[in-house]
Formats: sequence, structure tokens, C-alpha cells
Amino acid sequence: MAKAISQVPFAVNEPVNSYAPGTPEVKSLIAQYKKMWAEKVEIPMIINGEEVTTGDQVQLQSPQDHAHDFGFYHRGTMQHVDDAINAALAAKKEWNELGWEHRAAIFLKAADLLAGPYRDVINAATMIGQSKNVHQAEIDAACEFIDFLRFNVEFMTEMYSEQPVSDAGIWNRVEYRPLEGFCFAVTPFNFTAISGNLPACMAMLGNVVVWKPSDKQIYSAKVIMDVLTEAGLPKGVINMIFTDGKETAEKVLAHRDFAGLHFTGSTKVFQGMWKMIGDNIHNYRTYPRIVGETGGKDFVIAHPSANAAAVATALVRGAFEYQGQKCSAASRAYIPQSLWADVKKVMETQMDSIKIGSPEDPSNFVNAVIDKNSFEKCKGYIDRANASEEANVVIGGKTDDSKGWFVHPTVIETTNPQYESMVEEIFGPILSVYVYEDAKWAETLELVDASSPYSLTGSVFAQDRYAINEAFKALENASGNFYINDKPTGAVVGQQPFGGGRASGTNDKAGSKMNLLRWTSVRSIKETFVSPKDYKYPYLG
Repeated sequence: MAKAISQVPFAVNEPVNSYAPGTPEVKSLIAQYKKMWAEKVEIPMIINGEEVTTGDQVQLQSPQDHAHDFGFYHRGTMQHVDDAINAALAAKKEWNELGWEHRAAIFLKAADLLAGPYRDVINAATMIGQSKNVHQAEIDAACEFIDFLRFNVEFMTEMYSEQPVSDAGIWNRVEYRPLEGFCFAVTPFNFTAISGNLPACMAMLGNVVVWKPSDKQIYSAKVIMDVLTEAGLPKGVINMIFTDGKETAEKVLAHRDFAGLHFTGSTKVFQGMWKMIGDNIHNYRTYPRIVGETGGKDFVIAHPSANAAAVATALVRGAFEYQGQKCSAASRAYIPQSLWADVKKVMETQMDSIKIGSPEDPSNFVNAVIDKNSFEKCKGYIDRANASEEANVVIGGKTDDSKGWFVHPTVIETTNPQYESMVEEIFGPILSVYVYEDAKWAETLELVDASSPYSLTGSVFAQDRYAINEAFKALENASGNFYINDKPTGAVVGQQPFGGGRASGTNDKAGSKMNLLRWTSVRSIKETFVSPKDYKYPYLG
């Protein structure tokens, strides 16, 4: 059992650098970007604290220049998966027995390293490998990851301090043990912070982890491991592998000591892994914990009382920041007829000024989508909308793959609320708009709720408080994060715990104590100071 300190002064959101033109921080970051862009990096797996090379070298490609060779990573085999599992299990006893304060100190040191000497490095790696501009890299790779580390320490100490009451003559307490076995973290390309948090938060609670990052995020994953190693993370606690996804899942999820899955990625993959766990349930030492955040088809609905400029700005930012590759990105919008002309005009004006290109130029608002598959998927939606009788590309629609995977911000207007781009997850800079009759506000709320299997984020815009309340109730189950007069992206650790339900995941709220509790196995302890010496209760005389 751990006793929390009375106050943790670390849980304050990391200030965001502005990177305004000419500032020292933007000059420093762009210089770091150019330096790393010119290098040829070699990225090994990390198993039991050791660099593992295989000779099976996979070239790293940057989305904004797919011909540019900036290095390679070493692809592993199923033997390396076994090695990672064995290393984690071998490290478990000593890591479990380490005082919680020492575990906390490692991750607090990692946060300070990220805030200081590694800030430009992790941001630049995210810009190169994941095509994020300076602002998107800063709020993700630096600030959000730092916040995860610091706030999780506070949440951990709060959780450990929650103890049961005790009657006279007894002492009741609970022990927050790590899970029995090893945990598996599967992380996405789109947020460096998520990729760092998923294995780190489990390890902070005393668990040992096998971590498989996305093969599109390996550069910043390397920096994460560099930081954790410098912060003093012991060997074997987190093991980073670059192996085939399906084969790795089959091996890991069949292991007797598998104890927990922390996942962010596609709904289809998560459902497949859940099925594997079900098929193997009779093999496990304990029932595994399953936590997942998956897809989204996130909505914005505007009431006739909404401010047109506010709606337009939320759509431009919410749909097109990081090329719409946020699971929370605005992807479908429902705008009243009386407002649409004004909203569209403001969007056209704003989008006309958007610059598109490499993150090396800080003035570029939109960069490249992650790879060729994403590019072709987005282009397909645009081409089909142009050919459709019930949809039309009204803003944008250009694509260019001559150098990088560039898809220009695109708005599709449709007369069919069930048109493909209104209901299918795209994960690109494409926003679909359905214009509804003002008098059909209530019916449109029902449409929003029923049109998608997902339930991640959503926004309502209105000045009419009764309308806000009506939307709040009607869309109760339509999103795990609900925004009023704001875009549906940008959840901040410690402020808006993040996660959704339905096909969007288990809603275990990353960046909160709710999530951390999932990685503990609680033992209740009762100690009696003076034990009874006779079996008879008073009622027996």
C-alpha cells in the first residue's frame, strides 16, 4: 500500500510556446528540424533496455517528401516478441517492489527532460515523421505528453490515498497492486503524446509493458524511449518492438501472463483483438483489462441562433488542423438553412488564406496526410463527391502527390444525410455538411445521434440556452466529449478527460484517475488488533 504525499506541485498544464514569427523558440525548433532532416537515423528496438538490431531494415519516409530518406528502423520477428514478453516478466518483481515515489520520480524527470533539452527534439521528430506543423507538434508531443506524465503522478497519489473507514479495534486499508502479468500497449501514428502515455501510465502503476508503436510514428517513439531511459527507467519495464501487427497480437494475446491491453487505433483492429482475448480467455492467469480508444465520426451541429463566424472558425480549425487526422476531428456538420450562406462565406474566406506544405515552413497551417493509402482514400471520397448527384465539393478538393501526400482542405455539401462521407470515418481533411431546414432542429438532433456507430466527440453551437439544453439531452450518448460553442478537438489533460463509447471505445478517459484505476488490482486488507477468543456472539447468551 502506498500513502500519498499531501500535495503534488507538478500537475499544472505545460505552457504552450507560441512559435510566433521571429521568436527564439521558432528559430530553435526549425534549426533542430533541419538538422534532424539532414541526418540518417538508425532506430533499433529496445528489449530489456538493450538496443536490438536485426538487419531487416525498413526505410523511414516523411509524408511531406516521400522520396526523402532520413534513415531506417530494424523490423523484428516473433522471437523478438517472445524476448520482450520474457524481459517484461523478468523485470516485474523488482519494479513492483520499488516504492511508488521512485516510480513517480522517473516519470516526473522525463517530463522535465521533455520540457527542457528534448522539447525541440521530440517536436522535430513529430514534424518529420508525422507531418505536424510547429503548433500541432508543440501541443501534442511536448505539452500533452508532459501533462500526461505530471498529472498522472498527481492522479496516482490521489488514488493511493483513498482508503476505507475503520471501526474501533480494526484497521482497514487497500493496496493498489499492479496487474498480475504483463501489459500490452498498441499506439497510433497521430499523437506522440498518446504513444508515450499508453505504456508510461501502466508502468507508473507498477506494471511491465510490451509496447508496439505504429510504424508511421517510429521516429518520435525512439525519442520517447531515449527520454525514459535518461530519466532512469529500469531495463525491461517498457520494451519497444517493431513487428507485424497481426502476428504480434496473436502471440501476445495468447500468452498465459497477458494481463491488460491499452489500445488506440482503428475500431476494426480493436474489435479483432477483443475477439482474440475472448477466444483465449480460458488460458489466462487473470481476466485481462481491456481499454481502447478507437474511431470517430465527430459532429458539429449549429442551431439557427448560433454565431456564423464562430461556427465557421470551429469547422475550419476542428476539421483541418493536423489534416483531419485527429480521432476527434470535425467530420460532419449540420447547419441550418438560415445560417449556411454566412457560414460558408466565412469558411471560404478563411480557407482561401490557408497555406499548405512542409512543416519546415511554420506558416503552413496544413501539411501532408500520413501515407499513400491515406492520400488515395481521401482522393477517392473527393472524386466520388464530384461525380455524385447528391453531393458536391463546394470548397477545396485539390490533391497533389508529386512530392508529398498533400490533400487540400475540402468541404463536401450533400443533400443526403446518409451520404458516404457523412457517415464513414475518413481520417483526412474532408468535412461534409448537411443543410437542414430551421424548423427541423429536433429531427436533426435525432439524425445526428443515429447516423454514426461512433460516439467520440461532438459540438453544439447556439446562443439559445434552451436549444443548448435540448441538444445536451438529445445527444447524451452521441459523444464521450461534448463541446458547447467550441470545436470538438483539443481536449487538455486534467481539464477534459478524453474518450468515447459505442464504436469509439471503452470510454476509460485518458488523462484521468479513471484510466489509471484500470491498471491496478486492489487488495482489501483488514487487521484486527485484539482477536476474539470465543466463538459465542452476545445473542447466544
